[in-house]
Amino acid sequence: MGDVFETTDVALAEHLLRESYGGNMRFDPRGRRGRIRLDQAPLTPSARLDRLCFELSFDVCSDPLGLLVITSVRSGRITYGLDGDERPCAPGDVALAVQPEHVYQARCADLDIETAVLDPALLAQVASPQPGRSTGPVRLTGYEPVSARAARRWKATYDYVRREVLDGPGAAEPLLTASAAQLLAVTALTVFPNSALTDPTIEDRRDAHPATLRRAVTFIDEHAHAGITVADIAAAANVSVRAVQLAFRRHLGTTPTGYLRRVRLENAHRELLSADPARESVTAVAHRWGFPSASRFAARYRAAYGVHPNRTLRGAPRD
Repeated sequence: MGDVFETTDVALAEHLLRESYGGNMRFDPRGRRGRIRLDQAPLTPSARLDRLCFELSFDVCSDPLGLLVITSVRSGRITYGLDGDERPCAPGDVALAVQPEHVYQARCADLDIETAVLDPALLAQVASPQPGRSTGPVRLTGYEPVSARAARRWKATYDYVRREVLDGPGAAEPLLTASAAQLLAVTALTVFPNSALTDPTIEDRRDAHPATLRRAVTFIDEHAHAGITVADIAAAANVSVRAVQLAFRRHLGTTPTGYLRRVRLENAHRELLSADPARESVTAVAHRWGFPSASRFAARYRAAYGVHPNRTLRGAPRD
Protein backbone atom coordinates (compact mmCIF):
# COMPACT_ATOMS: atom_id res chain seq x y z
CA MET A 1 0.00 0.00 0.00
CA GLY A 2 1.14 3.53 -0.67
CA ASP A 3 0.38 7.04 0.47
CA VAL A 4 -3.14 8.39 -0.05
CA PHE A 5 -3.90 12.11 -0.16
CA GLU A 6 -7.41 13.53 -0.49
CA THR A 7 -8.32 17.19 -0.75
CA THR A 8 -10.66 19.70 -2.36
CA ASP A 9 -7.89 22.30 -2.45
CA VAL A 10 -6.66 22.58 -6.05
CA ALA A 11 -3.56 24.51 -5.01
CA LEU A 12 -2.59 21.76 -2.56
CA ALA A 13 -3.18 19.08 -5.20
CA GLU A 14 -1.04 21.05 -7.63
CA HIS A 15 1.75 21.18 -5.03
CA LEU A 16 1.53 17.45 -4.32
CA LEU A 17 1.68 16.56 -8.00
CA ARG A 18 4.69 18.83 -8.49
CA GLU A 19 6.41 17.02 -5.66
CA SER A 20 5.55 13.62 -7.14
CA TYR A 21 6.07 14.18 -10.85
CA GLY A 22 8.50 17.05 -10.99
CA GLY A 23 8.29 19.87 -13.49
CA ASN A 24 6.56 23.19 -12.91
CA MET A 25 3.06 21.71 -13.02
CA ARG A 26 0.21 24.23 -13.30
CA PHE A 27 -3.56 23.62 -12.95
CA ASP A 28 -6.35 25.65 -14.50
CA PRO A 29 -9.68 24.36 -13.05
CA ARG A 30 -13.00 24.97 -14.81
CA GLY A 31 -16.48 25.01 -13.26
CA ARG A 32 -17.32 23.10 -10.10
CA ARG A 33 -14.53 21.76 -7.91
CA GLY A 34 -14.91 18.45 -6.14
CA ARG A 35 -12.69 15.90 -4.48
CA ILE A 36 -9.11 15.18 -5.60
CA ARG A 37 -7.52 11.91 -4.51
CA LEU A 38 -3.92 10.82 -5.04
CA ASP A 39 -2.91 7.24 -4.26
CA GLN A 40 0.84 6.73 -4.70
CA ALA A 41 2.49 3.34 -4.26
CA PRO A 42 6.27 3.20 -4.83
CA LEU A 43 7.93 -0.04 -5.92
CA THR A 44 11.51 1.21 -6.11
CA PRO A 45 13.13 4.65 -6.50
CA SER A 46 12.69 4.11 -10.26
CA ALA A 47 9.10 2.87 -10.44
CA ARG A 48 5.78 3.79 -8.88
CA LEU A 49 2.10 2.98 -9.45
CA ASP A 50 -0.39 5.80 -8.90
CA ARG A 51 -4.14 6.22 -9.05
CA LEU A 52 -5.43 9.75 -9.54
CA CYS A 53 -9.08 10.78 -9.17
CA PHE A 54 -10.32 14.29 -10.02
CA GLU A 55 -13.94 15.31 -9.52
CA LEU A 56 -13.52 18.45 -11.60
CA SER A 57 -12.61 19.66 -15.07
CA PHE A 58 -9.21 21.27 -15.58
CA ASP A 59 -6.30 21.91 -17.89
CA VAL A 60 -2.81 21.00 -16.76
CA CYS A 61 0.59 21.80 -18.20
CA SER A 62 4.17 21.29 -17.10
CA ASP A 63 7.76 21.57 -18.14
CA PRO A 64 9.31 18.23 -19.25
CA LEU A 65 8.97 15.68 -16.45
CA GLY A 66 11.95 13.50 -17.34
CA LEU A 67 9.78 10.46 -16.65
CA LEU A 68 7.84 7.80 -18.52
CA VAL A 69 4.21 8.02 -17.45
CA ILE A 70 1.99 5.27 -18.85
CA THR A 71 -1.70 5.77 -18.19
CA SER A 72 -4.86 3.67 -18.20
CA VAL A 73 -8.17 5.53 -18.00
CA ARG A 74 -10.75 4.03 -15.65
CA SER A 75 -13.42 6.71 -16.17
CA GLY A 76 -13.73 10.28 -17.32
CA ARG A 77 -11.85 11.91 -20.18
CA ILE A 78 -8.35 13.15 -20.85
CA THR A 79 -6.88 14.71 -23.98
CA TYR A 80 -3.09 14.93 -24.15
CA GLY A 81 -1.52 17.81 -26.03
CA LEU A 82 -3.33 21.10 -26.50
CA ASP A 83 -1.24 22.58 -29.31
CA GLY A 84 -2.86 21.01 -32.36
CA ASP A 85 -1.51 17.51 -31.81
CA GLU A 86 -4.26 16.23 -29.56
CA ARG A 87 -4.58 12.61 -28.39
CA PRO A 88 -7.93 11.93 -26.65
CA CYS A 89 -8.23 8.94 -24.29
CA ALA A 90 -11.48 7.37 -23.14
CA PRO A 91 -12.22 4.77 -20.44
CA GLY A 92 -10.27 1.59 -21.15
CA ASP A 93 -7.57 3.33 -23.19
CA VAL A 94 -3.86 2.87 -22.45
CA ALA A 95 -1.37 5.53 -23.53
CA LEU A 96 2.06 6.97 -23.00
CA ALA A 97 1.13 10.32 -21.48
CA VAL A 98 4.23 12.20 -22.58
CA GLN A 99 7.79 11.69 -23.70
CA PRO A 100 10.28 12.44 -20.88
CA GLU A 101 11.82 15.42 -22.67
CA HIS A 102 8.57 16.97 -23.94
CA VAL A 103 6.30 19.56 -22.38
CA TYR A 104 3.24 17.97 -20.76
CA GLN A 105 -0.22 19.32 -21.58
CA ALA A 106 -3.65 17.78 -20.99
CA ARG A 107 -7.34 18.63 -20.66
CA CYS A 108 -9.23 16.50 -18.13
CA ALA A 109 -12.81 16.02 -16.99
CA ASP A 110 -13.94 13.93 -13.99
CA LEU A 111 -10.90 11.74 -14.42
CA ASP A 112 -10.09 8.45 -12.70
CA ILE A 113 -6.78 7.21 -14.04
CA GLU A 114 -4.05 4.70 -13.20
CA THR A 115 -0.44 5.56 -13.98
CA ALA A 116 2.88 3.80 -13.95
CA VAL A 117 5.69 6.27 -13.36
CA LEU A 118 9.02 4.89 -14.59
CA ASP A 119 12.56 6.18 -14.79
CA PRO A 120 13.45 5.99 -18.51
CA ALA A 121 16.73 4.32 -17.53
CA LEU A 122 14.75 1.21 -16.57
CA LEU A 123 14.22 0.47 -20.25
CA ALA A 124 17.95 0.32 -20.84
CA GLN A 125 18.29 -2.17 -18.01
CA VAL A 126 16.08 -4.71 -19.75
CA ALA A 127 16.80 -4.12 -23.45
CA SER A 128 19.50 -3.32 -25.98
CA PRO A 129 19.44 -0.10 -28.04
CA GLN A 130 19.47 -0.23 -31.80
CA PRO A 131 22.94 -0.40 -33.47
CA GLY A 132 24.55 3.01 -33.51
CA ARG A 133 22.64 4.07 -30.38
CA SER A 134 24.69 2.17 -27.82
CA THR A 135 25.38 5.31 -25.80
CA GLY A 136 21.84 6.62 -26.02
CA PRO A 137 18.71 5.63 -24.13
CA VAL A 138 16.16 3.05 -25.16
CA ARG A 139 13.02 5.05 -25.92
CA LEU A 140 9.35 4.46 -26.50
CA THR A 141 8.72 5.90 -29.98
CA GLY A 142 4.91 5.95 -30.01
CA TYR A 143 2.16 7.08 -27.68
CA GLU A 144 -0.29 4.24 -28.31
CA PRO A 145 0.04 0.46 -27.79
CA VAL A 146 0.91 -1.54 -30.88
CA SER A 147 -2.42 -3.41 -30.66
CA ALA A 148 -5.53 -3.89 -28.55
CA ARG A 149 -4.02 -7.12 -27.27
CA ALA A 150 -0.90 -5.22 -26.18
CA ALA A 151 -3.07 -2.73 -24.29
CA ARG A 152 -4.76 -5.60 -22.47
CA ARG A 153 -1.34 -7.03 -21.62
CA TRP A 154 -0.32 -3.72 -20.03
CA LYS A 155 -3.46 -3.56 -17.90
CA ALA A 156 -3.06 -7.19 -16.82
CA THR A 157 0.56 -6.57 -15.81
CA TYR A 158 -0.34 -3.40 -13.94
CA ASP A 159 -3.11 -5.23 -12.05
CA TYR A 160 -0.78 -8.14 -11.29
CA VAL A 161 1.93 -5.90 -9.82
CA ARG A 162 -0.60 -3.95 -7.82
CA ARG A 163 -2.38 -7.07 -6.48
CA GLU A 164 0.49 -9.51 -5.95
CA VAL A 165 3.27 -7.10 -4.94
CA LEU A 166 2.09 -3.71 -3.70
CA ASP A 167 -1.08 -4.92 -2.02
CA GLY A 168 0.42 -8.22 -0.89
CA PRO A 169 2.46 -9.24 2.15
CA GLY A 170 5.71 -9.10 0.15
CA ALA A 171 5.55 -5.36 -0.56
CA ALA A 172 8.54 -4.71 1.73
CA GLU A 173 10.81 -7.29 0.05
CA PRO A 174 13.40 -5.40 -2.09
CA LEU A 175 14.00 -8.32 -4.46
CA LEU A 176 10.29 -8.68 -5.13
CA THR A 177 9.69 -4.98 -5.79
CA ALA A 178 12.80 -4.70 -8.00
CA SER A 179 11.60 -7.65 -10.09
CA ALA A 180 8.16 -6.05 -10.40
CA ALA A 181 9.71 -2.78 -11.62
CA GLN A 182 11.68 -4.71 -14.24
CA LEU A 183 8.52 -6.52 -15.30
CA LEU A 184 6.79 -3.19 -15.91
CA ALA A 185 9.72 -1.99 -18.04
CA VAL A 186 9.80 -5.20 -20.07
CA THR A 187 6.04 -5.01 -20.60
CA ALA A 188 6.27 -1.38 -21.72
CA LEU A 189 8.72 -2.47 -24.42
CA THR A 190 6.33 -5.17 -25.67
CA VAL A 191 3.30 -2.86 -25.57
CA PHE A 192 4.63 0.34 -27.17
CA PRO A 193 6.77 0.86 -30.28
CA ASN A 194 10.34 1.52 -29.20
CA SER A 195 13.97 1.85 -30.24
CA ALA A 196 15.16 -1.40 -28.68
CA LEU A 197 16.95 -3.98 -30.77
CA THR A 198 14.87 -7.11 -31.38
CA ASP A 199 17.33 -9.38 -33.23
CA PRO A 200 20.97 -10.26 -32.45
CA THR A 201 23.58 -8.57 -34.63
CA ILE A 202 26.58 -10.32 -36.17
CA GLU A 203 28.65 -9.10 -33.23
CA ASP A 204 26.11 -10.50 -30.77
CA ARG A 205 26.24 -13.91 -32.43
CA ARG A 206 30.03 -13.87 -32.32
CA ASP A 207 30.04 -12.94 -28.62
CA ALA A 208 27.51 -15.62 -27.60
CA HIS A 209 30.21 -18.20 -26.85
CA PRO A 210 30.69 -20.46 -23.79
CA ALA A 211 33.06 -18.02 -22.09
CA THR A 212 30.31 -15.38 -22.13
CA LEU A 213 27.92 -17.88 -20.61
CA ARG A 214 30.40 -18.81 -17.85
CA ARG A 215 30.91 -15.17 -16.87
CA ALA A 216 27.17 -14.55 -16.86
CA VAL A 217 26.40 -17.69 -14.84
CA THR A 218 29.05 -16.82 -12.27
CA PHE A 219 27.60 -13.33 -11.88
CA ILE A 220 24.06 -14.65 -11.46
CA ASP A 221 25.13 -17.29 -8.95
CA GLU A 222 26.89 -14.66 -6.84
CA HIS A 223 24.20 -11.96 -7.08
CA ALA A 224 20.90 -13.83 -7.20
CA HIS A 225 19.96 -12.25 -3.85
CA ALA A 226 20.04 -8.76 -5.43
CA GLY A 227 17.67 -7.04 -7.85
CA ILE A 228 19.91 -7.58 -10.89
CA THR A 229 18.72 -6.97 -14.43
CA VAL A 230 19.63 -8.54 -17.75
CA ALA A 231 21.70 -5.40 -18.42
CA ASP A 232 23.70 -6.05 -15.24
CA ILE A 233 24.29 -9.64 -16.36
CA ALA A 234 25.41 -8.51 -19.82
CA ALA A 235 27.75 -5.89 -18.33
CA ALA A 236 29.33 -8.51 -16.05
CA ALA A 237 29.89 -10.74 -19.10
CA ASN A 238 31.25 -7.74 -21.07
CA VAL A 239 28.81 -8.23 -23.96
CA SER A 240 25.50 -6.77 -25.13
CA VAL A 241 22.12 -7.76 -23.74
CA ARG A 242 21.28 -9.60 -26.96
CA ALA A 243 24.60 -11.48 -26.90
CA VAL A 244 24.05 -12.77 -23.37
CA GLN A 245 20.47 -13.73 -24.21
CA LEU A 246 21.67 -15.63 -27.26
CA ALA A 247 24.42 -17.36 -25.24
CA PHE A 248 21.90 -18.71 -22.74
CA ARG A 249 19.52 -19.83 -25.46
CA ARG A 250 22.29 -21.44 -27.52
CA HIS A 251 24.12 -23.28 -24.71
CA LEU A 252 21.51 -23.80 -21.96
CA GLY A 253 18.20 -23.64 -23.80
CA THR A 254 16.89 -20.91 -21.50
CA THR A 255 17.11 -17.13 -20.95
CA PRO A 256 19.18 -15.16 -18.44
CA THR A 257 16.04 -14.41 -16.45
CA GLY A 258 14.98 -18.04 -16.65
CA TYR A 259 18.33 -19.13 -15.25
CA LEU A 260 18.15 -16.43 -12.56
CA ARG A 261 14.71 -17.70 -11.56
CA ARG A 262 16.10 -21.25 -11.31
CA VAL A 263 18.95 -20.11 -9.06
CA ARG A 264 16.55 -18.21 -6.82
CA LEU A 265 14.33 -21.28 -6.61
CA GLU A 266 17.36 -23.33 -5.53
CA ASN A 267 18.18 -20.77 -2.84
CA ALA A 268 14.59 -20.82 -1.62
CA HIS A 269 14.81 -24.63 -1.49
CA ARG A 270 17.91 -24.47 0.69
CA GLU A 271 16.22 -22.00 3.03
CA LEU A 272 13.17 -24.22 3.37
CA LEU A 273 15.36 -27.22 4.19
CA SER A 274 17.03 -25.41 7.07
CA ALA A 275 14.17 -23.19 8.28
CA ASP A 276 12.27 -23.56 11.53
CA PRO A 277 8.61 -24.15 10.54
CA ALA A 278 7.49 -22.45 13.76
CA ARG A 279 9.17 -19.19 12.69
CA GLU A 280 9.19 -19.29 8.89
CA SER A 281 6.58 -19.65 6.17
CA VAL A 282 6.66 -20.72 2.55
CA THR A 283 5.15 -17.39 1.50
CA ALA A 284 7.84 -15.39 3.29
CA VAL A 285 10.62 -17.43 1.69
CA ALA A 286 8.99 -17.11 -1.73
CA HIS A 287 8.71 -13.34 -1.38
CA ARG A 288 12.28 -13.04 -0.14
CA TRP A 289 13.51 -14.72 -3.34
CA GLY A 290 11.39 -12.67 -5.70
CA PHE A 291 8.32 -14.89 -6.20
CA PRO A 292 5.20 -12.73 -5.62
CA SER A 293 2.59 -15.49 -5.90
CA ALA A 294 2.82 -18.29 -3.33
CA SER A 295 0.71 -20.58 -5.51
CA ARG A 296 2.91 -20.09 -8.57
CA PHE A 297 5.99 -20.57 -6.42
CA ALA A 298 4.54 -23.82 -5.10
CA ALA A 299 3.85 -25.04 -8.65
CA ARG A 300 7.41 -24.25 -9.78
CA TYR A 301 8.81 -25.82 -6.63
CA ARG A 302 6.84 -29.03 -7.03
CA ALA A 303 7.87 -29.29 -10.70
CA ALA A 304 11.54 -28.93 -9.70
CA TYR A 305 11.64 -30.98 -6.48
CA GLY A 306 8.63 -33.29 -6.68
CA VAL A 307 7.13 -32.10 -3.41
CA HIS A 308 5.10 -29.17 -2.13
CA PRO A 309 7.30 -26.55 -0.39
CA ASN A 310 5.24 -26.94 2.79
CA ARG A 311 6.42 -30.54 3.06
CA THR A 312 10.04 -29.45 2.70
CA LEU A 313 9.56 -26.82 5.39
CA ARG A 314 8.05 -29.39 7.76
CA GLY A 315 10.81 -31.87 7.02
CA ALA A 316 8.41 -34.44 5.51
CA PRO A 317 9.78 -37.06 3.09
CA ARG A 318 8.95 -36.99 -0.64
CA ASP A 319 5.79 -38.54 -1.98
